[in-house]
Amino acid sequence: MQTEVIQGIVLPFLGTTLGAACVLFMRGGLPLAVQRGLTGFAAGVMVAASIWSLLIPAMEQTADMGRLAFLPAVVGFWLGILFLLFLDRVIPHMHHGSSEPEGPKVTLQRTTMLVLAVTLHNIPEGMAVGVVFAGWMSGNEAITVAGALTLALGIAIQNFPEGAIISMPLRAEGMKKRDAFVWGVLSGVVEPVAAVFTIWAAGFVVPALPYLLSFAAGAMIYVVVEELIPEMSVGEHSNLGTIAFALGFTVMLALDVALG
Repeated sequence: MQTEVIQGIVLPFLGTTLGAACVLFMRGGLPLAVQRGLTGFAAGVMVAASIWSLLIPAMEQTADMGRLAFLPAVVGFWLGILFLLFLDRVIPHMHHGSSEPEGPKVTLQRTTMLVLAVTLHNIPEGMAVGVVFAGWMSGNEAITVAGALTLALGIAIQNFPEGAIISMPLRAEGMKKRDAFVWGVLSGVVEPVAAVFTIWAAGFVVPALPYLLSFAAGAMIYVVVEELIPEMSVGEHSNLGTIAFALGFTVMLALDVALG
């Protein structure tokens, strides 16, 4: 596997690990305002990445279809939405700030359910990185190695607050610092696994790359709308999450245009 691909796979996981490490140096839990800001920022990065790194390249690859160039992107996008909807129904989990678990009824600890929630939405992020690098490895002119690494960097940036958001609440609920850190790290393991699997799978279905790119975009947008936006707006009304969303969006936009 090429060095650039390994770097792209490791970067997002490193972001999660560094974020989870905050629990080792910070006391108490994260204030609600901080959680809102970090969640909003992560949502903004994911939306911008879905558009500039996934949907636009998908439509550029099908430009020869003329007015129907949007079709593979729309189909792939909806498949991504439905895939995450399916996972949302079959994997037991609980979102931070919620008292009601989702998915099948099982007897799992609250901490485990929280970790599963973060793990669930890390799957599309890993797939996004994997499919972009698969496109670059296949020689697709619409995808550059700089663009692929930029996506990995953007997801790593938004994974930093995600790592903190999962490890700090676990510590606040009484878990030891070391254990909270380990659980935070483990929540991000699914990303490199999903990335490697997607790179392997895309090698067999290169013609379907536009569908795979938009599939990853749909899955990421599902996570943003279903989970992150509600979390950044929980509690008393505040514009902090919205401002942080705009910041994350513009940071990822700038990275993609400047470096991609």
